[in-house]
Amino acid sequence: MNEAFRTLTLDLGARSYPIYIGPGLLGQAGLLRRHIPSRQVLIVSNKTVAPLYLDRVKACLEGLQVEECILPDGEQYKTLEVLNRIFDRLLGRRFDRGCCLIALGGGVIGDMTGFAAACYQRGVPFIQVPTTLLSQVDSSVGGKTGVNHPLGKNMIGAFYQPRCVLIDTDSLNTLDDRQLSAGLAEVIKYGLINDPGFFAWLEEHMDALRSRDVKALTHAIERSCADKAAIVASDEKEAGNRALLNLGHTFGHAIETGMGYGEWLHGEAVAVGICMAADLSRRMGWIRQDECDRIYALIHQAGLPSQPPTQISPQQFSELMAVDKKVMDGKLRLVLLKGIGHAVVTDQFDLPALNDTLGHSVA
Repeated sequence: MNEAFRTLTLDLGARSYPIYIGPGLLGQAGLLRRHIPSRQVLIVSNKTVAPLYLDRVKACLEGLQVEECILPDGEQYKTLEVLNRIFDRLLGRRFDRGCCLIALGGGVIGDMTGFAAACYQRGVPFIQVPTTLLSQVDSSVGGKTGVNHPLGKNMIGAFYQPRCVLIDTDSLNTLDDRQLSAGLAEVIKYGLINDPGFFAWLEEHMDALRSRDVKALTHAIERSCADKAAIVASDEKEAGNRALLNLGHTFGHAIETGMGYGEWLHGEAVAVGICMAADLSRRMGWIRQDECDRIYALIHQAGLPSQPPTQISPQQFSELMAVDKKVMDGKLRLVLLKGIGHAVVTDQFDLPALNDTLGHSVA
């Protein structure tokens, strides 16, 4: 059995849980089973991931009552209607409140499985087994779960923590280049919000990451998870600084909603959102042009877009951004930059400058 893995802990007191990172973890039955409290297990996956990894996970669960729920693949299926398929399977197989759900897939599967676990019989255990870079470094950690609504992304959901997060880095071998780049957007985000040393490391190692250098990818995943775990431990339900993790997301969610879920990958929209946040920060005099240039250059080096879609007008952008979880008392709050590694959440932004960012190319 391969013991070459790292373990981080997300410290939430009695609800703390480990994040395992390393190769070959999907074959380690003991690692997975120690977090399963009963005999009933439902594995939720999608039509892309299940043929690759479902049998490997099931082999770790021999002797248990294991059922599966295979959903269609794509952000456009992250809906209440599709979520009901999970409940149909749980109820149809008479799963009780001691059952455990396993999310095997990317961010969509993780978010939906976690939300189903939060709701089923008012809460049952679940485990995150993320198979994309984006889900490994971001969505699987921290307990945000939910589904989309036609008027807004992730507007229906719950904070609900998993029993553990099991990150098998070998799963990235089957990830296509576009999805890998999408995950790098969230990695870049961590360097920008509070880890300037990591941002500089990314500038030096981006080519290695895109060429799937195992050592570089493992370091990037571990550093990202550690940065996120520290923030979530201090602010689990986003009453304060956890909102910093949404750098680029208010702009990005508007792109995803406006273009139609699934047209843009989440990481692609976040990459553009990061550039738009940097552009607005520059227009307000909070960061310098050379800092903007470094951000744009790293986004491009990661194989990501920096320009918002021309199909979304400034007025539509504003309307879509108004439907955002960071809106408080009717005021839009944005995550902006006061330097590389220094992000702030604020409603004190300059409206004309925002309109200029929405109406002009940013890079």
